[in-house]
Amino acid sequence: MTEGNLVSQLKAKDKAALSYLYDKYGAALYGTAMRIIQDEEVTREVVQDIFLKIWDKIEQYDAEKGRLFTWMLNMTRNAAIDKIRSKEIKRSAKTDPMENSVYTIDQQNNTEIPVDGIGVKELITDLDQEQQFVINKVYFEGFSHSELSNEFDIPLGTVKSRLRSALKHLRKKVRN
Repeated sequence: MTEGNLVSQLKAKDKAALSYLYDKYGAALYGTAMRIIQDEEVTREVVQDIFLKIWDKIEQYDAEKGRLFTWMLNMTRNAAIDKIRSKEIKRSAKTDPMENSVYTIDQQNNTEIPVDGIGVKELITDLDQEQQFVINKVYFEGFSHSELSNEFDIPLGTVKSRLRSALKHLRKKVRN
């Protein structure tokens, strides 16, 4: 199924298209969210919410601005960041017993979907190191632009311009 057909079917509220979308992209979106959230149960909840959001907001998708997967990946990343910043998560992190931490970390390592599996690592290899660093921190580790700027002592404008130029380069590469 082509991306255009899939989007058309989703806009027509075809449930089979949503099922296809989940089968094709569910693991990749789960892996992205898990990398940021690092809690299996919360990640499943966020991914379920994302697919409902995709279903409800598919009309907002614009193929001129990028690919469907990129749109969904950004939604997932933003939802995951919002979730870890939520009061609910901050409160539960303060009350988790220490002895569960080792088990939780071990479980997360076993369930994480590698980024290589969706071909992203190959896409960013020809970016310069500074651009790769910013892409990795923002998209795979969940840093906001200002957090990245503060933690690594990089001017905020520099973070944004590196990210912008990296994304521009990646768009050209994907379209070719």
